[in-house]
Amino acid sequence: MSTNRIRIREARTEDREVIRQLLIDAYSQYEAVLPPEGWQQYRDNILASVDGDAPSARLIAEINGEIVGSSLLFLSSQVAYGLPELDIHTPIIRLLAVSPQARGKGIATELIKESARRALELGASTLHLHTSDMMESAVKLYERLGFERAFDKDILKGENVVKSYRLQLKEAAILQ
Repeated sequence: MSTNRIRIREARTEDREVIRQLLIDAYSQYEAVLPPEGWQQYRDNILASVDGDAPSARLIAEINGEIVGSSLLFLSSQVAYGLPELDIHTPIIRLLAVSPQARGKGIATELIKESARRALELGASTLHLHTSDMMESAVKLYERLGFERAFDKDILKGENVVKSYRLQLKEAAILQ
């Protein structure tokens, strides 16, 4: 009997190959939007994140034992991006991904909720993430969950702005 209940857990080493494939499947929709060298660099960065030591948490979402989503949680902008000048000293979500076949089931929301819960446990007042205009549906989700633009924490990559969003954890409806 299948329950289709989303289970969030810490990723294990043996999950990493599945996570790599999930990330590529989830983010490959942007390959057509980016120039070839931009996509290759982005893809390499995504894959390198799976094995890096920087995340404080590697979360995965499962439905019926199948990994259908993942995200990484970092403790600061220094650790997440190597950018201490952003002056973010609270957790940051990176590389939130949901399998294209499993979208629309609340998986991203559950991963964000668990990240917010963990950030609160760490004593943080905010949770950050960065995204771009090409990720339009993700932006709508973040705003619906209560994230607000944090213009002062944007990242400029060439001519592209990587937009910062911040969730005030104590007021966050997602945690109620």
